[in-house]
Amino acid sequence: MRGGAGRGQDSGGGSGGPGRTVVKAAQRPQVRLPPLEPFRGGALEPDGDYDGLDFREFDFAGHDGGGARFMDCALTGCAVDETRLRHARVLDSVLTGLRGVGTDLADATLRDVELVDARLGGVQAHGAVLERVVVRGGKIDYLNLRTARLRDVVFEGCVLVEPDFGGAKLERVQFVDCVLKGADLTAATLKDVDLRDAAELVVARGVDRLAGAVISSVQLMDLAPVLAAEMGIRVEG
Repeated sequence: MRGGAGRGQDSGGGSGGPGRTVVKAAQRPQVRLPPLEPFRGGALEPDGDYDGLDFREFDFAGHDGGGARFMDCALTGCAVDETRLRHARVLDSVLTGLRGVGTDLADATLRDVELVDARLGGVQAHGAVLERVVVRGGKIDYLNLRTARLRDVVFEGCVLVEPDFGGAKLERVQFVDCVLKGADLTAATLKDVDLRDAAELVVARGVDRLAGAVISSVQLMDLAPVLAAEMGIRVEG
């Protein structure tokens, strides 16, 4: 069950302090789960339909849930190593403490989802659609979001190591107290992307694609060498 803040609000106090650029805020999910039935176990099934279920401490390593639909579900402490969830739909759900390497979420849809304290590596989410999603806490290494579409997404208090946004479209995306290391923005399109409150921002490639994003003056200084190299500017002395 979901609700949400009204559209068109300003993020991070954008309408407040002097000199603060106004940026359209991401609309956060407000997930209110109904009473859940415990998942009885067994393998995930391709094109399975999971509605109102509580998945707790299950090992889904190597399972194939491609095309499955998860609606009003809670997944807590589950292992998702090499779990195939290609084309899956995760709707109005809370995912807490997921752990695993090589999870396949290519072309999946996540809408009105909270992903909390995940420990993931090598997630394949290229071509995925994320709408009204909060990623809070945890660490995700080598997240592949190439050609994905992100709208109303907040990365909050998490660590992203070498995330790949190549060719992705980001609209109303916020990075709050988030560490962003070695990001690849090659051919990405950004609109109302707020990076000012990121705890650390390192762009490895595609710094020229930051048009449509807002950064702080301190971040600009940190990015100056990369920007100069991108523009072919020699800095001496």
